[in-house]
Amino acid sequence: MKKYIIFTFMLVLGSAAIYAQNIATNEESIDLGQILFRNPVTVVYNLKNSGKKLLLLSDVRMSCGCTSVQYPHEEISPDKDFKVIVTYDAKQMGHFEKLIALYSNAKESPVILRLKGIVVGSQIDFTGSYPFKIGDLKVDKNNVEFDDVNRGDRPIAQIHIFNIGTTTVQPQVMHVPPYLTAQISPSNLAAGHGGVITFILDSKQLHDLGLTQTAIYLGMYPGDNVSQDKEITISSVLLPAFDERLSAAEDARAPKLQMSNSTLALGSFGRKNKLKGTVTIANNGKEQLDIRSLQMFTDGMEVALNKSKLEPGETAHIKVTVFKSILRKARSKPRVLMITNDPAHPKVVINIDVAK
Repeated sequence: MKKYIIFTFMLVLGSAAIYAQNIATNEESIDLGQILFRNPVTVVYNLKNSGKKLLLLSDVRMSCGCTSVQYPHEEISPDKDFKVIVTYDAKQMGHFEKLIALYSNAKESPVILRLKGIVVGSQIDFTGSYPFKIGDLKVDKNNVEFDDVNRGDRPIAQIHIFNIGTTTVQPQVMHVPPYLTAQISPSNLAAGHGGVITFILDSKQLHDLGLTQTAIYLGMYPGDNVSQDKEITISSVLLPAFDERLSAAEDARAPKLQMSNSTLALGSFGRKNKLKGTVTIANNGKEQLDIRSLQMFTDGMEVALNKSKLEPGETAHIKVTVFKSILRKARSKPRVLMITNDPAHPKVVINIDVAK
């Protein structure tokens, strides 16, 4: 039994003077998500000749023999709709990406359509919960953390989504920074169906050590508005680079961080609007200890360090203040991140234990 999925591609008139038509698409890659093994999937691309002259598709080429295509062989009048029908017969398990090249008299280079997904023996549904709601979508998390990232890493994180609406949506991830890639599968999410957003972090594009945070937004369709209720926070922690093969002599000379405690228990707010606490740090090594970065994972906190460079034997104090009205809205646990030049402790997290 064939499964029919309809996608629309918007074609716009280009600016190249030497061509009467210029075919373009507002969505050049379509992800079908999970499809069943040996269950052909047919995709109908609805296109349009938006030029002022006759359009002729001279050839359509596919990247493999397991894809078939139907397209009009006659000239297409200006402003007229037409269809390109692509069928993928999945004969191998696993991920796939197929290319369909449309050659025409619009321009010398072809229009490339992409079709991708994953072939499975049986469809697997997400078994976790969706505690957060964004528009017509429920999501299993609204905060993503890439922890302990080394320069050159490309870690991956996922958010599962579920369409609780009554119509098909085209989820869009908006305001994505250059160091992050977001892939949504499937591209079109039918009512009552689930999907996944995959985030890939390119650590080479992170500029600063320590914590980098940003907000992205999950829309329901292309061009959806950005608003705070659609916000998803993304955090990454980039670690400093050290030579892991330190000699015994080098290790003996290295700075050595010691802390009074790694969890700061502040108790309960009660009627108080803020709570305060202190963590003492010391350098028990032979060289200067540098506190390269001191950052907070959440709003509703203030952190003060009285000394960022500690000679051997010196101590310093980290004073932490938390605010009830702001902290109770935080999406992640209150923590303080410290980046140091101690090879044994390049990253230190101080957990803040407080009853909201």
